[in-house]
Amino acid sequence: MDTDLTAAYARCQELHKRHGRTYYLATRLLPAWKRRHVHALYGFTRYADEIVDRTEDLPMAERAARLDEWSARFLVGLRGEPVDDPLLPAVLHTIAVFDLDRADFASFLNSMAMDLTVTSYPSYDDLLDYMEGSAAVIGTMMLPILGSSDPAAAREPARQLGVAFQLTNFIRDVAEDLDRGRTYLPDEDLARFDVTRDDLFAAKALGRATPRIRELIEYEVTRAQAHYAAAAPGITLLAPASQACMRTAYALYGGILDEVAAQDYDVFARRAVVPRRQRLAVAARALLAPTGAPVVIPGPARTPVAVG
Repeated sequence: MDTDLTAAYARCQELHKRHGRTYYLATRLLPAWKRRHVHALYGFTRYADEIVDRTEDLPMAERAARLDEWSARFLVGLRGEPVDDPLLPAVLHTIAVFDLDRADFASFLNSMAMDLTVTSYPSYDDLLDYMEGSAAVIGTMMLPILGSSDPAAAREPARQLGVAFQLTNFIRDVAEDLDRGRTYLPDEDLARFDVTRDDLFAAKALGRATPRIRELIEYEVTRAQAHYAAAAPGITLLAPASQACMRTAYALYGGILDEVAAQDYDVFARRAVVPRRQRLAVAARALLAPTGAPVVIPGPARTPVAVG
């Protein structure tokens, strides 16, 4: 492997280690040769996200121009032309090695562009349209790297897991997203529980959720739980060497929902995190679990709302 490519993979790993602690821990359970490719995909998604979310002091037009410029550089690389970029060579190499669907990457970049202008979603269907590119395609990108005994059957569970992970982040990060002027809790859900955006801002200022907001968050937890349930069969369809990794990621992200429930669905009181000791214990259990063992669906023991 040439020096530039090695450096690009190292840059992706650095981004993953710094910003994706939960998933980074799970990735360490993969065979070494697979890890760098997962780091590359994480680096791609994280770097695009940082262009959108870490440049908030810049005018909107300049932020959009930066994303367009980086997207154009990526497309140039897909055509086989050399690119001057700290991480794209690793991404392009991973795409080539596994013949990943280029349309998934275009869909992802389109969702990132939406984050520059879209600040809320009227309905859950609207949010699902956004998550098609921001989350579901991550599952289909990952699947060839993880490997599967039945890729066709594993495809939809992989997509559902991407959505489940992102919904978990949306639930945990309501306050953080408000700082960026966005809400990923659908407007129709807010109306269902008689909650306004002003109510969310007030709760953030107080550091405490109202009873109606807690009911709203509880509803969103059960919605995410439904996606975890839809994703669960896919874990046992993965290649044996990949199951411990995804079993760990599944349990750790799901554990965030358990933490939200444990704090009575008050996502403004503190950021829900899975304690480090518990994260390590989850990883150890995943390593010891026999191949094909089912996963435990996270969240409170209740009937989840339907997916969609």
